[in-house]
Amino acid sequence: MRRLILASILTVTALGCGDSAGEAKKTPMKLEEVSPEVMKAAKEKLPNVTFTDAYREKNGDIELRGKDKTGKVYEVDVSPDGKTAKIE
Repeated sequence: MRRLILASILTVTALGCGDSAGEAKKTPMKLEEVSPEVMKAAKEKLPNVTFTDAYREKNGDIELRGKDKTGKVYEVDVSPDGKTAKIE
């Protein structure tokens, strides 16, 4: 029984959590590096959000994260040509 528990712990430690694997596919970038087209598209979709973080995804999209006045966090993925891919 102890071996089974130990094996389970080692497996989880080696594989990690699912969320951290997704973060590895993103590269942090400065907001100043985000193109005007991408920022314009993000602000059009989420006008009440102040963006604070930006990430370049492996597929080339830019993910912008920010909060509204109530503190709710939003994410928007925008393709380099300014088309919105996904809002969370």
